[in-house]
Amino acid sequence: MLGAYLLLPPLPTSFDFPLLPPFNKNTIPNVTALLLCVVLLPQRTPLVPQSLAARCLLAVFIFSPIFTVLNNPEPLIFGGEGLPGLKVTDALALCINQAILLGGFLLSRPLLNSINAQRDLLVALVIGALFYTLPILIEVRLSPQINTWVYGFFQHVFSQTIRAGGFRPLVFLEHGIWVAFFIMTALVAAFILWRSEPLAKRTRYIWAVVLFSVLLILCKTLGPVIFVVFLIPAIILLPNRTQIRIAAVLAFFAILYPALKSADLVPTNTLLSLAQKVSGERAYSLQFRFENEDLLAVRAREKPLFGWGSWGRNHLHDPVTGSISTVSDGQWIITFGVFGIVGFLGEFGLLALPLFLLWRETRHLPKGAVSPYIGPLSLLLAVNLIDLIPNATLTPMTWLLSGALLGHAELLRRGRTLKPLDIYGATPDTPARTLI
Repeated sequence: MLGAYLLLPPLPTSFDFPLLPPFNKNTIPNVTALLLCVVLLPQRTPLVPQSLAARCLLAVFIFSPIFTVLNNPEPLIFGGEGLPGLKVTDALALCINQAILLGGFLLSRPLLNSINAQRDLLVALVIGALFYTLPILIEVRLSPQINTWVYGFFQHVFSQTIRAGGFRPLVFLEHGIWVAFFIMTALVAAFILWRSEPLAKRTRYIWAVVLFSVLLILCKTLGPVIFVVFLIPAIILLPNRTQIRIAAVLAFFAILYPALKSADLVPTNTLLSLAQKVSGERAYSLQFRFENEDLLAVRAREKPLFGWGSWGRNHLHDPVTGSISTVSDGQWIITFGVFGIVGFLGEFGLLALPLFLLWRETRHLPKGAVSPYIGPLSLLLAVNLIDLIPNATLTPMTWLLSGALLGHAELLRRGRTLKPLDIYGATPDTPARTLI
């Protein structure tokens, strides 16, 4: 899944078959991984979560588009043209797409729930970033060209790649923000491994930390740098369980954000003032996001429960030409506009639930029974949830990480008083394959 995310052509490139959702870099690897697990694994992989809350949110996430479609049968007309109303076939395609998007989440829950698997996930992120190092350096020097060389098209607006007298790399991802966020994740992963590995193996990871720090600066994106400044001290100074508590609080804020925004409790003016101190360009970018967010939120509240559905119906359109006149940057406003508050709670609730469950399960565990990786991984997921407010950085890695943390929370739930060996995956209910 990580390889497909880093190497396949960026969205919206896809194979679009009749009556089926688009097959792209977010869905093809999920289908492939699911089929491989069914065919190759000697034991049956349990895909349905044990947690009742997770099952309910899973059902909401997959099936709420049915109600979205039923609530949007009317066409939207703009200057003699427009968008068609949603049909039964749209409900089928949307539900299938939602189920496919959860492939990594559902597989990582039973297969990446142990401490050894958590370490493997961190190592994979470091290896992926090392593989991306040369392409990033090439694009920083020559401008983003690799996707054009390989796939024959440029995936974004070129002017947005120009910053601070240089270029922001894209490689095969949708935007420079995605590249910077991935490098930030790999940097933190390398730092976690440096702190937890035996002394003989630490040197390789400290060099990776230094390399990724340089790459992150070269990506010229402020948000991931701020996340690193927050994450590294938190990992160094705070106990594991405190990290989990902070992650749960951040996740709760991300879920509560639409309500805070509606009540005008988000300090947008303060945030704009802080951005202005950094640079006028950053302040303008943030103001543009807030303005479009407000317009799209007003549009979304016209159909608050189940949203407007797909085909760009959640956007404002020019009444004469029909062209889209708004820009949706944040994942929260995209989900809120397309699937309504029900769809938003299904998506963000499913992503955040593992953090709440880990908070509950680790409260009374002895210190040695808490995985050394679980706190930092929880913080990584939490900052990703926070980043989904201004950006749409919901990637296959987000779902993979959320599923792995949910699996570990369920592992703790099954034992309550687990021995140190058990949390490595050696429990009667855990497949032996997760120990590899």
